[in-house]
Formats: sequence, C-alpha cells, structure tokens
Amino acid sequence: MWSEFKEFAFKGNIVDLAVAVVIGAAFGGIVTSFVGSIITPLIGILVGGIDFTGLRVTVGDAEVLYGNFIQSFIDFLIVAFAIFMVIRFLNRFKREEEEVVEEAAEELSVQDQLLTEIRDLLQEQNGKNPAD
Repeated sequence: MWSEFKEFAFKGNIVDLAVAVVIGAAFGGIVTSFVGSIITPLIGILVGGIDFTGLRVTVGDAEVLYGNFIQSFIDFLIVAFAIFMVIRFLNRFKREEEEVVEEAAEELSVQDQLLTEIRDLLQEQNGKNPAD
C-alpha cells in the first residue's frame, strides 16, 4: 500500500498539479488585487459609484440580501474579463514565439537541401523509392 501511495503521490502529474495550484493561488491574488485596486474603481467612476450591497428585501423576520449576490456576480464578471484579457495577451505572445520557432525550423539550410537531394538520387539509383 505504501509503494502504491508513493507512486501515486510522486507521479509527475501530481507534482505538476500541486505546482499549478500554488501558482494559481498566487496568480489569483494578483488578479484580485488588479481588479480591486484598478478595474473596480475605474468602473465605479464610469457607473457613478453604484453599490448593490445595500439592496435587501425583508420577508417576515428574514432579510434577503440580494444586493450582495448582484455585487458578487458583477465582481465575478469583472475578474473573469480581466483574466480573459491577460490570458488572451499571453496566448498572443506565445503564438508569436511559436511562429518564429516554426519559421526557423522549416527553413533548411542549403547544405541540408543538397544532402536531401543527394540522398534521394542515391535511393533512386539503388531502385528504392525516396519517399520510403
């Protein structure tokens, strides 16, 4: 049982997942700070400082704080949009790097092209198909 646990706990996927959780938590703190310190105040200026947290309905002795839900939903939308924009930016940057690497890999040097042609000619002379 111990060896099975060690195999499970120390597999590469589990360690990668643990690292991702820690980095995700740190990234979550950055995004929360970004949204709370920069995005939310700017949106507050644009919409005139509307705060939904005070909205409530009293039903008998119970108080339904639906304003908190509305505010939490708006905060979620803001955070989700901010994360979307960051991921979009990172993906664009990553794609540009991949394109540069692919272009460099696709271009064969003159020497490589000549060696490929020589190989193909030798295979044709020996009766073999160069595509094999």
